[in-house]
Amino acid sequence: MVAGGAFGFVLASGPRRTLLPLSVFAAIESPVGGTGLAVTLMATGLLTTSGYLLIRRATPIERRTEAPDAFPLRVMSRQTAAMDEVKLPSPCVVVLVGPGASGKSTWAAERFGSELIVSSDRLRALVGAGEDDIAASADAFALLEEVVRQRIGRQLTTVIDTLGLDSERRLRWLGLARAAGMPCVAVGFDTPADECRRRNRERDSKRIPADVLTSQLRSWTGVKKEMPNEGYDQVLQPTAVRVVPEAFVEAGAAAVRQVEKPTGLRFGLQLSSYTHAGGRAGMAEWIREVASRAEAVGFDSIYVMDHFRQIPQVGRAWDDFLESWTTLGYLAACTTRLRLGTLVSGITYRNVAHLGKIAATLDVLSGGRAVCGVGLAWFEAEHKAYGWPFPPVSERYALLEDALQLLPVLWGPGNKPFHGKVLDVPDTTCYPRPLQEHLPVLVGGSGPRTLRLAGRYADAVNVFGDVAAVRKAAGYLGDRPVELTHLSTTLVGKDSRDVDQLIQKLRPRTVNPARYAALVNAGTVDDQIGRFRELSEAGVAEVMISLPDLETLDAVADVISAFRV
Repeated sequence: MVAGGAFGFVLASGPRRTLLPLSVFAAIESPVGGTGLAVTLMATGLLTTSGYLLIRRATPIERRTEAPDAFPLRVMSRQTAAMDEVKLPSPCVVVLVGPGASGKSTWAAERFGSELIVSSDRLRALVGAGEDDIAASADAFALLEEVVRQRIGRQLTTVIDTLGLDSERRLRWLGLARAAGMPCVAVGFDTPADECRRRNRERDSKRIPADVLTSQLRSWTGVKKEMPNEGYDQVLQPTAVRVVPEAFVEAGAAAVRQVEKPTGLRFGLQLSSYTHAGGRAGMAEWIREVASRAEAVGFDSIYVMDHFRQIPQVGRAWDDFLESWTTLGYLAACTTRLRLGTLVSGITYRNVAHLGKIAATLDVLSGGRAVCGVGLAWFEAEHKAYGWPFPPVSERYALLEDALQLLPVLWGPGNKPFHGKVLDVPDTTCYPRPLQEHLPVLVGGSGPRTLRLAGRYADAVNVFGDVAAVRKAAGYLGDRPVELTHLSTTLVGKDSRDVDQLIQKLRPRTVNPARYAALVNAGTVDDQIGRFRELSEAGVAEVMISLPDLETLDAVADVISAFRV
């Protein structure tokens, strides 16, 4: 059920969830025009001093069983016409509903890629002599049902572009979405009857017989009353919509909060691949250029993976891959401000005392910018390839716990011995000592046992996952102050069109665009600002991002600047 006021609306959510939380605020991107209107909105608290119009969406009310008298889809008013786009989670099912000539196909073509739209008109052209071949309608609809079933079964975003006036068909599509675990929204096209008739008369083809259109308009009067009670996750009027990875569905409201009450956040660039056009001969110059650009656009740090060959999640074992601490030493000479660290060093890779010496040396040569990242080590194939033992998990945990206690001793004054559970270091002499009074130790890993160790001994812990995962991880850290940092692959486009082009350019041929977009958190600058604001609100102090395309650094600069307070 939807109830409309002058500036706010109440929506009834479907049985599963409301796609955009109705307790948050949606924002106008452009300042509201008109002095009188602005004064009124500011007086009511709906217009902020920075020019954002806030539309409060109230808590969903009970769905009514009786049919309402007025059309219940009037979510947009003249005052809210510029509201920020509605973000639908990928994948989802979008059912277009409305009489002929109401604008469904035009609206869909403007907002969705053609590969997402299942159109009865196009299918009529496929099985018949053209889109206006009425005799082919039955076959076209039968084909539409099969295509919709197959796409939803594969969990692909599907926009169903047909009349949608048949409740049995609508409910069947809704049922398919539910069975596949996909959100389903309906978009109602309440175009005035006279406008539909005018558009129909002006058509050169696909003109609907006048009596058929009248019948459709009559059916629509009843359908628009039924739709809010059919169980969709959301019922919308035609407006700006975009299908986005789940991480960005609620990002719009968070981006507004960042504008209204900015919070600071540090940004680190993770280098996970060294494959580039210049090859080995151009490697040094390439990585120098990357570091210089990262420093120029505002990154606070650079982190490198500590492996000895490329990991399978990123590339092939024989791809070029630099040794981590040597690379950080080179980067220390190439930069002046960036903090430098590993994300993270497997605790089995080096003698731990030697690791401490390496980190101390980097801190001195970088002017006090080193971060020592350590973790349990997981890549067994790498150990076997280099002839190293790969101890059981329990032994690696014992080694990690000892290392977390040994490293601060190495970096401190004197040469006192260290005797741990598995490590025995008779003399901890390590001069020159680090320039930092306390060289930070960062632990990588999201498992409860790792998090508890970080809570006891480390300065920071690096986790991954969504906001809920971050909050859960924080619960294992205890009362001792430990910084939360977060790692994610991040693809940033200047706008939605740029994002789409980047996805098509970068995705592997065997991965569908929506799946790739979710894997790399592909979103616009504003999407990313909202996502990182949510992480900040969950307690994250620094986000480390791995960029699938380093040419997007300029777009990332716009994200970083939003958190400079």
